[in-house]
Amino acid sequence: MTAFVGASSGPWSVERLETVSGTPLAPASHLGVVDASTLDPPPSHAVWILRGVTSNERYVTRAEHGALASRQEGLGRPAATRAALIPIKKSDTWWELAQDERRRIFEETSHHIEIGLGYLPAVARRLYHARDLGEPFDFLTWFEFEPDAASRFEELVHRLRATDEWSYVEREIDIRLSR
Repeated sequence: MTAFVGASSGPWSVERLETVSGTPLAPASHLGVVDASTLDPPPSHAVWILRGVTSNERYVTRAEHGALASRQEGLGRPAATRAALIPIKKSDTWWELAQDERRRIFEETSHHIEIGLGYLPAVARRLYHARDLGEPFDFLTWFEFEPDAASRFEELVHRLRATDEWSYVEREIDIRLSR
């Protein structure tokens, strides 16, 4: 389990914390990404803590998995001094859909994977699941990229938010970071 700690200190400086939809998060000037087991007790300087786990890929086919794996760069690249944490909560309507219906909206209608593939390897990403942990968000999406890929990342986010899938997002926070 990974924890994203919004606080007054940490390795990532918060450049922007924007509420896209729903309830905002309290302002924090820094962010740390840590193993959640190290947070007992939580640090006194924490403004908020968001927890998530990596899990199996829920909506990808074998071919899509292969394409993603062949293009994906790892996280923690020294030149990747920009990052984004985008926590997302989807509506009850989304979760009431059957798995195949969510897959149809996710890829066949919205082309989420196809869009994302166009931005690899410049933008590295990892998805953390939080819904089953009782966290305030369903997904914590973490991205890292080099400064010269920032405009490409903006384009990626803009394209994804314009899809049918995003009509099911009821809470989204966009946190931009640098180190």
